[in-house]
Amino acid sequence: MTTLDQQTALEQAARKRIKDSHVLDGDVGRLAHFYRGWASSYELDVGRDGYCGPRIVAELAGAVQTAYLANDRASIAILDAGCGTGLVGQQLKRLGFQVLDGCDLSEEMAQQARKTDIYRHVRGNVDLNRPLSDYSSATYDITVCCGVFTLGHVRPDALRELARVTRPSGFIIASTRKSYAEATSFEHEVRRLQDEGVLVTAQRLNDGKYIAEEGAHYWVFKVPDRACAETEQHL
Repeated sequence: MTTLDQQTALEQAARKRIKDSHVLDGDVGRLAHFYRGWASSYELDVGRDGYCGPRIVAELAGAVQTAYLANDRASIAILDAGCGTGLVGQQLKRLGFQVLDGCDLSEEMAQQARKTDIYRHVRGNVDLNRPLSDYSSATYDITVCCGVFTLGHVRPDALRELARVTRPSGFIIASTRKSYAEATSFEHEVRRLQDEGVLVTAQRLNDGKYIAEEGAHYWVFKVPDRACAETEQHL
């Protein structure tokens, strides 16, 4: 087998593992088992498939901080929800963010993230489809969520908890694979949460680069100031 053939075989195997992760139906046990075996080679696999989502999400966080948040980057508190091995955290650190927490369903992926020494704290065994009971409300200036709203993983209604842990006038930045956006009720959930005053869509980048096989939409949500929102409802 030539070097080119070997490279092609590796890329095909990596792409197969990525696709296999999308048919787990959000089942916590199956997802945890799958990522337990994938944690050690995850970064190599997604790297072979041109995964650029973490860089885009981090750069959106940088733009949001520059445009809207008074504090400097070194003091902005960020939750990396579904942090995996820490790819988004590495990009955030590169841009000057320093107060980073992470959480992931897979303890093995969380262990990889801890090894980066980028995060203040990383929790494993955190199911984003359930209430984030270990996290207080209005804790983070920015919550980022990359590669999580994807087929077989996290439901659209997880947005509500991401908004809860984000401070008023803070932001949520999330990616949605195009296939996920088309197959789920994500946009309907966004409209519902907007109607309830939970969040506001500040920006949406359609059909952006994400991974070699498929693009993604990138969302920037603002969490309204509750006092202002209540005032507006009474006017």
